[in-house]
Amino acid sequence: MQFGKDAIEAIWRRQCGAWERSDAACVQSFLVECLQHNLDPQDGLNWIIEHRTQLSDADAVVDAALRWVNEHTSTGSPVSGIGAEQQE
Repeated sequence: MQFGKDAIEAIWRRQCGAWERSDAACVQSFLVECLQHNLDPQDGLNWIIEHRTQLSDADAVVDAALRWVNEHTSTGSPVSGIGAEQQE
């Protein structure tokens, strides 16, 4: 199932609320919920990067998101079977 940008934004608002209040903890919750909805965390990371100008501490938030994706996916690549073709 492919989630649109509206769904990603809804997850962001649930987990982080206002942009200026966004921090590393809410980003981790955001990425966890993306994963729970079978959304590739890399897509969530890309969405954060796309909206980084709206974040008050963009560098720290993006760094936290990148670390989480690298720790919870195979070298930061798409989750097998979610947003990527299965390799044989």
